[in-house]
Amino acid sequence: MASVKAGAVVIFAAASMLAGCSSGGTSSSTNNSTSNTTKSSTSNTPTLTGAVFENVPCPKPVVAGVPDLDFPPSVQCGFLTARETRAKPDGRKIKIFVMRAPATSSAPQPDPIVYLSGGPGGGGSFEVATMIKQGLNADREVIFVDQRGTHLAEPFLGCPEVDEFVNDALSLPFAAESTTAANTAADQKCRDRLAATGVDLSAYNTAENAADIADLRVALGIPSWNVYGVSYGTNLALSLLRDHPQGIRSVVLDSVSPPANNMALNWWEAPAEMLKAVFAACEAQPSCAAAHPNLEADFTATVNRLDQTPIVVQTTDASGASVTVNVDGFAFLYSLIVAAEHDASGIPKLISETARGSSDAIVDATVASRIPPALIGVGGTGLALGVFCREDANLTTEEAALAKSKSVLPGIPDRVLRVQPKQGRLFTDCPVWDVGRAAPAASAPTVSDVPVLILEGTFDAATAPSWVGIVTPTLKSSQVVEFPFTGHGVLGKSMCALNTMTGFADNPTQPVDHTCANQTTLTFASG
Repeated sequence: MASVKAGAVVIFAAASMLAGCSSGGTSSSTNNSTSNTTKSSTSNTPTLTGAVFENVPCPKPVVAGVPDLDFPPSVQCGFLTARETRAKPDGRKIKIFVMRAPATSSAPQPDPIVYLSGGPGGGGSFEVATMIKQGLNADREVIFVDQRGTHLAEPFLGCPEVDEFVNDALSLPFAAESTTAANTAADQKCRDRLAATGVDLSAYNTAENAADIADLRVALGIPSWNVYGVSYGTNLALSLLRDHPQGIRSVVLDSVSPPANNMALNWWEAPAEMLKAVFAACEAQPSCAAAHPNLEADFTATVNRLDQTPIVVQTTDASGASVTVNVDGFAFLYSLIVAAEHDASGIPKLISETARGSSDAIVDATVASRIPPALIGVGGTGLALGVFCREDANLTTEEAALAKSKSVLPGIPDRVLRVQPKQGRLFTDCPVWDVGRAAPAASAPTVSDVPVLILEGTFDAATAPSWVGIVTPTLKSSQVVEFPFTGHGVLGKSMCALNTMTGFADNPTQPVDHTCANQTTLTFASG
């Protein structure tokens, strides 16, 4: 999955687990010294499409200056070499970076888990250390993947130009046309640089990505595995199950992003559902209701006030550097979206304080979204824009998206809703990125009787809980476990979620236990 641009989506996905992830985004062949030598460096048998896997030494550090991301010594690494475009057998080859975390059990289960990260543009390399620490590989090997175009894959399609714009934009009226022009210029600079290397940006899409994962299973000689996807990783998992179902024993979808759902058109549904759920939960909690009696009205009035008259202050960031912060209507709303991902307990208080004219908390929240210098360029922006443009924005219109957004968030200014939450300005990004339109098959529903477990948080502001209903009618053996008061990416937030997933993996045809999920509680800050 710390800003509204593609690179920042990845930062937030990783930050939810370790508060930071990457530096310059170089590939493993040039990134760092190596330490963990794997048992073998020989290639496996090629797949039908010619993809081959080869073990390589793991990098250390994974990201300079972020030691928490370093892989444990037991992890083995490798590259899957595959076609950039499978319709071109003699075309360019690319490398997908793969990390294998063996089970810690002395009697592990034979069917591993393949972990598909979100974003799009997130890297499995950002999540290995945290997921191992959480115990995801207790009974099964877990295979993490840096998907095509992401962190340690080759080529890496990062856009430091875009991340630098994001940081600069914290000082600007975000929804202004002049800021949009600066955004477009950063997109163009990155695109020109990447295209000059010969990369086919249109090949960085979900169909090719899913084919990479299917090829990986065959190249590793794995007869059967379990697929876990989070956020965009659920879109990838559903596409994999639809297009390459062979060898899939079970699937876990964490925070569902259906292929059939056009994100550019419907994205504001997710924050709208989160806010509605928070307002209702606050009203149901006597201390919160007493402290914040006009929460929804205060929210709407504050977005409108800040859209017209932003808060502009001079402050310092985490490094002590001076920074101007401009909190307009979008920046305020975006801070609530981010809060829902990590800890929603302070959302009512943040709304009320800002509504009363206090700026300290919202300024602090905005400054916290600034990308540290070491993390500039971490996101696989090329994959993010390849997916969001080809499969979403280029299949609808800005007018249709605005109309849909106004229907779910009435009373919010148009120029706030013209910015897509978590991604920015797709309808100006995508003409610059120029990667065409996906075929209708890319958004076809997944019809399957493979056992599927869906984990969804009721405070998910990135993938709307209602989107679960898009996929369940055609997933004939699906189960849904709802986690109250929980934001985007359930697994990384809860040992209950891990235990629920583990129980499902052990017996995927049996009903899962909802007990611990139903016991999830949250106390809102009232002071």
